[in-house]
Parts: sequence; structure tokens; C-alpha cells
Amino acid sequence: MILQDLIATGIYLISAFVLFWIGKLVKDLTTTSYSVREELVEKDNVALGVAMAGYFFGLIMAIGGTLSGPSQGLENDLIDIGIYGLLAIILLNLSRLVNDGLILHGFKVRDELIDDQNAGTGVVVAASYIATGLVIFGAVSGEIGGIVTTVIFWALGQLALVLAGLVYEWITPYSIHDEIEKDNVAAGVAFAGALVGIGVIVFHASAGNFISWAVNLQDFAIEVVAGLILLPIARFISDVILLPGQKLTDEIANQEHPNLAAGFIEATSYVGASFLIVWSL
Repeated sequence: MILQDLIATGIYLISAFVLFWIGKLVKDLTTTSYSVREELVEKDNVALGVAMAGYFFGLIMAIGGTLSGPSQGLENDLIDIGIYGLLAIILLNLSRLVNDGLILHGFKVRDELIDDQNAGTGVVVAASYIATGLVIFGAVSGEIGGIVTTVIFWALGQLALVLAGLVYEWITPYSIHDEIEKDNVAAGVAFAGALVGIGVIVFHASAGNFISWAVNLQDFAIEVVAGLILLPIARFISDVILLPGQKLTDEIANQEHPNLAAGFIEATSYVGASFLIVWSL
């Protein structure tokens, strides 16, 4: 039995690596305006490297959703992994359109990553991929659902990320798009933390078995609203507890050299608070 389990585990891992390779191939085929190898190896483009790292991590999370859960037998498992793994790759790449057009709508993401090598943009793009990977993991990991429920919860997750971006822009005294376009990495890191935090909450909200549209959508809405309320509270906590006597706005945006450490502290407050919320629900 142990040998059979090890063989099955090896087969699952091989299938996951195949999906990972397909995901990389799809990414390359959909970003033909630049050479990833040239940007990373010859130009040492950190911004693109960070964005690609986020894509690969998000891809792993998306594929992980197809591997989690109880086994239905090796043959059925491989069919599910193939179907939902390919669907996850498609949805993860479609999320780039949401990121470019709605989350970072203040400038052209491609120009910031490639022409300007803006690391702040790279961090936000990476965070959006990671958050989307978490959403897809939750959407495909439950039972009694299907392709339709996966796509719908992915779409709802993208909507939650867009709303998080709007709320974040509202609660910050500075323009997040202006600061990131000025190569303010601290502002990008802080915003990235907010996106990943919402991704964690949406992951929890979309995970689990599909019971009914009424029940699942109600639970999803409650948890997403809780997450959006979390944003201003987490920022307040960062100001009062984590950085006593200092203002995050001043450290991140109102000085000649933005304080990257302050950006990481704010980002950590969002991600940490999101885990506390899902563990409490």
C-alpha cells in the first residue's frame, strides 16, 4: 500500500509539473512584446522578475487547488487535475487583464515593468497574481461544484480585488497610482499587502463544498465585506501600534526617499489581519 501511495504521489507531482510548464508556456505566448529571457538575464530587470515570481507562485496555488481534497481514484483525479488545472491557467492569465485595466488603471503596466523597470509596479502585479492564485485554489478545491462555479467565484474574486483597490485608494491620503508611477517601491509593497490580504479572505470565502448558490454566495459576500472593512482598520493599527509616533503616509509618500520598511510593515498588517479574520470565522 505504501508503494502504491508513493507511485500515485509521483504521478500527481508529474502532472503538476506538466501543468506548471504549460502555465509558463501560456505566459510566454501571451507576452510577446518582450523577451522574458532578455529582460531577466541581460537587462537584470528586477521589476519583471518580481512580477514573474508572483505569477509562478500564483500558478502553484492555482494548481494546488486541483491536488487538494480527497482522492476519487487515480484515473478520476488525473482527469480533474487536467481539466481544472488548464482552467486555472486560463483564469490566472485572464486576471492580468483585470490587473492592467482596473487595479492599476492609472498607467500602462507593461511600460512600467519593461521600459521603466519599476519595481513598485512589479510588486503589485506579483501580489495580484498571488491573490488570484489563492482565489482559484479556493474555487477549485471544493466538492459538488463544477466549471461554472469555479469561473463564477473567480470572477467574484476579481471583483473583490478591484473593490479592494478602490477602498485602498480611498483610505490612503496619497494617490497610489501616482506614487507607484514615481517608482515608489514602498507604496507598491504596501498596496501589494492589501491585495494579498484580500486574496487570503476570498480564498477562505470560496473554499469548501458547494452547497447552494444562496448559501455559498451569502457566505462569500459576508467574508469579502469583512475583508474590505479590515483595510482601514489594519492601516489604523499600523499607525497606532506598529509605528507609534509616526505616520505611514509620511514614511511612505511624503519624504524624498520613501521608507521601504514602513511599506513592509503596512503590508504585513494587512496580510496578518486577513489570517486572523479567516481563523476567527
